[in-house]
Amino acid sequence: MGAYNRQRTITCAWSRDELAAQLAQLGVREGMVLEVHSSLKSLGFVIGGARTVVDALMAAVGADGTLVMPLQDSDNTDPASWCIPPADRALWDKIRSNMPPCEQDASDFPYMGAVVGSFIRRRGTIASKHPNCAFAAYGKYARLIVDKQPLPFALSDQSPLGVMYQLPSYILLLGVGYERCTGMHLAEYRSNVQPVMIQGAATGTAAHPQWQKYLDIDMNSDEFAAIGQAMEAKKMVAVGRIGAAHGRLFKFTEAVDFATAYLQDRYVL
Repeated sequence: MGAYNRQRTITCAWSRDELAAQLAQLGVREGMVLEVHSSLKSLGFVIGGARTVVDALMAAVGADGTLVMPLQDSDNTDPASWCIPPADRALWDKIRSNMPPCEQDASDFPYMGAVVGSFIRRRGTIASKHPNCAFAAYGKYARLIVDKQPLPFALSDQSPLGVMYQLPSYILLLGVGYERCTGMHLAEYRSNVQPVMIQGAATGTAAHPQWQKYLDIDMNSDEFAAIGQAMEAKKMVAVGRIGAAHGRLFKFTEAVDFATAYLQDRYVL
């Protein structure tokens, strides 16, 4: 039964076609470039689980559409920057020297959820090569989106987010809050409100791992919930039911531009 509560009687079950119809009613259209963030548990009992959710998303955007999901691996970062929980300083070197590099076919991406786990195993899904801020994509513009991603400043305009900003892209939140919205991080780079820090990650291959240091901003999604609420107040977000969850759909460029202005107004004197 996947993520569904095993102690509760199933009184409603969602099929692929029902989810696809709800996505269409929310505003998802064939041909869309769609960055998706999701919680399988929030959707209630889905017949077939995460696989069915991916099938419904693919059906909703159609053969000319493109699905994108982040593959963030917060474990493969410098333990000196960890805070939830922090790592004892005595373990930092051990963690760095034993951390396996990110690999699409082998990494677990434990914090990204079951839908992402199903999506990256789908034949035809490809991924960018960043060690902790990669993206998986499927469809018409998949190769264009994931083809290049720099190690430093991983979610800047030179990243897949920058490519999606140039395309007619949308962001879909399925049962998750705005704090999960990776696309809004592009606004942090554009607004120049976050300090630059030294980050690190295991790169290379499992047979030949290499720990690399690089520069990035100190990304922080704490403001994203307030930004999302402000967007909803301005009627920039379509809200509807997908399964048992709330779905939120909005334009990628509008969200980034709005978040950039919001952050600049809040932090720049």
